Amino acid sequence: MTPHRYIFVGGLHRSGTSLVARLIGDLPDVSAINAAPVPENEGVYLQGAIPHTARHGVPMHFATDPAQHHIEGSHFDRLETQMRLERDWAPYFNDAPWRVEKSPVNLTRMRLYQQLFPLSQFVVVTRHPEAVAAATSKWVDLDPAAMMDHWLDAYDIVRRDIDYLHAVITVRYEDLVNDPTATLARLAAFLDMNAMPAPSDIRDGNRDYAGANTLSPAQAERASAWGYGAGLQAQPWAGVTRHPLRRIAEDVEAAAGGEMPA
Repeated sequence: MTPHRYIFVGGLHRSGTSLVARLIGDLPDVSAINAAPVPENEGVYLQGAIPHTARHGVPMHFATDPAQHHIEGSHFDRLETQMRLERDWAPYFNDAPWRVEKSPVNLTRMRLYQQLFPLSQFVVVTRHPEAVAAATSKWVDLDPAAMMDHWLDAYDIVRRDIDYLHAVITVRYEDLVNDPTATLARLAAFLDMNAMPAPSDIRDGNRDYAGANTLSPAQAERASAWGYGAGLQAQPWAGVTRHPLRRIAEDVEAAAGGEMPA
């Protein structure tokens, strides 16, 4: 058995995964990938076990591509994959008990990674679909409505995948920027650690996209499953917390101010 465990962070591009991974990486007993010669210190670029080229991980495409939905029993569910990931990532981590690895494509690999690393835990990051579409438009030449449909379709898949995971927590970007201390406390509790002070440099980037896009009534109805509404609205939402130890789930609940875990 390896002396460390993984915490995998995933979400659509421009959802806040880098910020969430940075907060986790600052917790005690967590090692993070830093100063790696790849975009955003994403571990997906630092491994050769699962192919990742310019045709993989494309924003507003990968999350609904069946070929990139890796689950238990699939082609990569092999000891060789696990060993190659360990070997390729090892130089970028220290000997801390936890290793945080953040790549957007983790969103579609959680079930596979759980098979390869049974004690791993997962953080699903969401951000309002209107903001994600606006923020991603500099990379993708798609109609905003199509991008928001992609968001909705992608997280429908994620919601189904969550049912297969033993240890998973959702983090909304909006909750993080509104109350960094509470969000960091939830994440620390999820890893069975004491919370650290939240950094003071967190700002609400959604303000940059006010009025850029608007969910249609049908889209808003679907987005409400994640607590989102038209006009960048984020309604109170309990989120998802799942952990095999009841004590951990209860600690996350307490850190969230009494919201019930799913």
